[in-house]
Amino acid sequence: MKRIAAILLILAASAGAWAQETPLTQAEYVKMLYSVQRDPSVRKNLIEALRKRGIDFAVTDGLRGLTRSKAGADEELARALEEAGRRRADPKASALPSTAEARTLLETTRRNTLAAVEDMPDFVVKQLIARSAAVAGTGNFRSIDRLVVAVSYRSTGEEEYRLLSKDGVLQADPKAKGSYEEAGGTSSTGEFVTVLATIFKTESDTKFDLIDTDTIRGRRSLVFEFATPRDKARQTVTALGSLTQSAVTGMRGRIWIDRELGRVLRIDSEATEIPAGFPITSARRMIDYDWVTIADEKYLLPSESDVRLTGNESPRAYETRNVIRFREYQKYGTEVIIREDDETPDAGTRKP
Repeated sequence: MKRIAAILLILAASAGAWAQETPLTQAEYVKMLYSVQRDPSVRKNLIEALRKRGIDFAVTDGLRGLTRSKAGADEELARALEEAGRRRADPKASALPSTAEARTLLETTRRNTLAAVEDMPDFVVKQLIARSAAVAGTGNFRSIDRLVVAVSYRSTGEEEYRLLSKDGVLQADPKAKGSYEEAGGTSSTGEFVTVLATIFKTESDTKFDLIDTDTIRGRRSLVFEFATPRDKARQTVTALGSLTQSAVTGMRGRIWIDRELGRVLRIDSEATEIPAGFPITSARRMIDYDWVTIADEKYLLPSESDVRLTGNESPRAYETRNVIRFREYQKYGTEVIIREDDETPDAGTRKP
């Protein structure tokens, strides 16, 4: 029996799929948009229609405002609408590639990503973290605190976190080793290489499904859905409380790949196969990657991350949110300095 390739590509759509149905009219779009509030299941159908049928109307500021009003901070829907608008304006530039082209891009990205993981330099970076919480499902997040954390990364994969300040108050010994877990509440690690390596390692058996085109920071990209099973992903989610509990989960989500460079620009992932009865019922993380310079060399590293955990603490479910900005990448051993603008109330705030 031939060996099954570790990374599978499932491409249900083809370059001509967009033309199989008539484009959405503005009246149809608005009608479905109003229905999202009454029936959340309509949201998935609306996004699919935008991707597969496209639109026959211009995307105006008025429609953008209406979308925010009726669908809230639904970034996936907003991005699908914007891409449908770009596809209408320039069908050739936004067309899905052939199955062979998509498969080639995935394989190129796998090689580039794993090579970049191996070539990762030693560095330090400053994290500006805005932490907030809300009753699950409301989206009404209230600020908890603001942290400044220094991270030292070694090419061997070691990550060291030091809490420098909390709500503008310097820590007693900011040079002492430790993690910002000491500040209590939600924390996250592994943004630099762990997530990317897990998705693209050949032994992970990750499945990919091409779903859309998009533009990230001016770069044309392909959007794939991906899924990595628990026994391969082995992602760890930890619940802190009177007792510390950990669970091993799988991963699924979406990944944005630069069509020209074959590099990952964004990951939007969530934990799967969370054990029944575990205190955390949902764990999601979005990471944006951008080019930075360290010791005169260019590297693609995290620029922002949005981490959300939902717990089932009685009497109602709650959701925590950490918005992390990565600033001032420097060579390993450089001192991380807190600046005045690091302490502003909106430092670390990421727009949905």
